[in-house]
Amino acid sequence: MPSHTHDVLVIGSGAAGLTAALALAETRKVCVLAKGSLTGGSTAWAQGGIAAVLDAGDTFEDHVRDTMIAGAGLNDREVVEFVIERAPASIDRLSELGVPFNRESGDLHLTREGGHSHRRIVHVDDATGWAVQEALLNAARANPNITLVPGQTCIDFITGRNQVDFSAAGRVWGVYALDEASGRVMKHVARATVLAAGGAGRVYQFSTAPRGATGDGIAMAYRAGARVSNMEMMQFHPTCLYNLEVKNFLITEAVRGEGGRLINPETGERYMERYDPERMELAPRDVVARANDDQIKRYGLDFVHLDISHQPADFVRGHFPTIHEKLLSLGIDMTKEPIPVVPAQHYTCGGVVIGLDARTDLPGLWAAGECTESGLHGANRLASNSLLECFVFGEAAARDILAHWDGLEAAPEILEWDESRVTDSDEEVVIKQNWTEIRRFMWNYVGIVRTTKRLERAANRIEMLGKEIEDYYGSFRVTTDLIELRNLHQAAGLIVQSALKRYESRGLHYTMDYPDTASIARDTVLVP
Repeated sequence: MPSHTHDVLVIGSGAAGLTAALALAETRKVCVLAKGSLTGGSTAWAQGGIAAVLDAGDTFEDHVRDTMIAGAGLNDREVVEFVIERAPASIDRLSELGVPFNRESGDLHLTREGGHSHRRIVHVDDATGWAVQEALLNAARANPNITLVPGQTCIDFITGRNQVDFSAAGRVWGVYALDEASGRVMKHVARATVLAAGGAGRVYQFSTAPRGATGDGIAMAYRAGARVSNMEMMQFHPTCLYNLEVKNFLITEAVRGEGGRLINPETGERYMERYDPERMELAPRDVVARANDDQIKRYGLDFVHLDISHQPADFVRGHFPTIHEKLLSLGIDMTKEPIPVVPAQHYTCGGVVIGLDARTDLPGLWAAGECTESGLHGANRLASNSLLECFVFGEAAARDILAHWDGLEAAPEILEWDESRVTDSDEEVVIKQNWTEIRRFMWNYVGIVRTTKRLERAANRIEMLGKEIEDYYGSFRVTTDLIELRNLHQAAGLIVQSALKRYESRGLHYTMDYPDTASIARDTVLVP
């Protein structure tokens, strides 16, 4: 069995993982594993930008307040302050790495998005994530202490139970990972591991998340013994392009920030005044997504319209060149006509519980980014706080690992991956069927508006599928599709369990059985 030993292992090659790797590589050898390509995560897909207090009229307190309001009070204020106060420094570091942020007369151009009381979104046109991903990857490739390894699908963490001298302790020593090219399982052993594997968006039938967002990191951490929290808080973006061929193209929040209006295509009404007359289209995402969902269901629509054609054509093309070009290729000119949009799953606000030092419950394991529940987002993520969280907690993980390096012991002897009991399967249709079934009932029963009966139906189906998936997993050689199905099923179960434990409506979790918000905000914590 191929075995590799590293100082630090980083799982995920997006903003959180590469930020941690670059900080660690100043003194340590770091290996970064990526499922699929190095640019296959959510970072490269981010259109909007990064929220930071940089405008003269803005303050940290304003940004904190906006974040807490969007999060419906479920946020941890200490964490919110910790992240927001470090935002300007993160922007400076990215600029030093060569991220070409938009500027006007030398100053950073700031746009505004839903839920923000000020212009504070630093961006690179409407493709900020790609620019950030490229800059971080270029820096990582140039660093002799960083090894980038794409095509690695992580299966499970190596813990005490995988030691030759078995230990019940949950200390993490790295991962077993499938090398996608050879089909062999690799053993990656490290003194410290940073989990930055992204969210679980593909649990849902309609999602803006990339293909690989199957909740791998959250599922692996939970199986290893880490707590997860607030998994019911799945954010649905209000404006995903409605197109029968292109399923997951996001129309950035900044379109509404620059004057885009939501219109009912049947009545012609600009309807957000009914739902949030003060903030209109700039209300937080949960409010706007429910409004869009309500209009679609109330009028039997396939989509609603997002219209920015009243703005000058040069203004639209200048601010949204990527979106404009993509829509033109589909026969839509956003400078002259409205864009058909629908809500779609967009962001996993819950995840593995971490502290300000990015530590998880498991010794040897740190985590950062969308796979975590840090306390920043609460019941609903404020637009453009996601990349910011990646930078701040990626740095925090690296800082804590380096500060405690001398106390991190070398790994013991680790057991080999057992391949003797598995054979290749000729029934891949089972994986496809189960994958499709999970995504469909999660969308129908655990979507934007929920009921206890729908959640119980989803829980029953998850239980029924569990034995079938575990039998399949125990009988056949692992593939990326099978590993993802196992994790998808685990993540779906965590979402439903969490939703059934919340007897209120708060932020992204809206249930018709408990429409009111409780007077005290409490996290939903699941313990393995």
